[in-house]
Amino acid sequence: MSREVSGAEQQKARSFKDLTVWQKSMDLAVGVYQLTANFPRDEQFRITAQLTRAVASVPANIAEGHARGTRRDYAYFVSVAQGSLAETETFLVLVQRPGYTGGEHFEAMMELLREVSRMLAALHARLRSPPAAPGRANDAHARHG
Repeated sequence: MSREVSGAEQQKARSFKDLTVWQKSMDLAVGVYQLTANFPRDEQFRITAQLTRAVASVPANIAEGHARGTRRDYAYFVSVAQGSLAETETFLVLVQRPGYTGGEHFEAMMELLREVSRMLAALHARLRSPPAAPGRANDAHARHG
């Protein structure tokens, strides 16, 4: 699995693929795709499609934001990722109610979702705060260090 990246390591993240939050959101997307494999066939074009689209949007928006040139744009796309994550959580709770899913895999996905949510909130807060002075290792979006 992925590991936490320190401020200094985050500064060296030249690719969105280096970001722990992106890696964990990809883990979540893969896990949710696996979870939906057991859904009833008649749900394939209903809740399954909405759920997989929402969960895939999380890492996609992190990647797009990271590729943008400004902290403001990056923060915006992280915010969109947070919205997609909330949508994913809603759909997961919804599919649990009629019994389409549950058990250990479901609980693991919910815990991973909560972890990604905390990470996105922290990243968003860092991006919304004033940038660190040059030479400081805690700038959330320094990409040329």
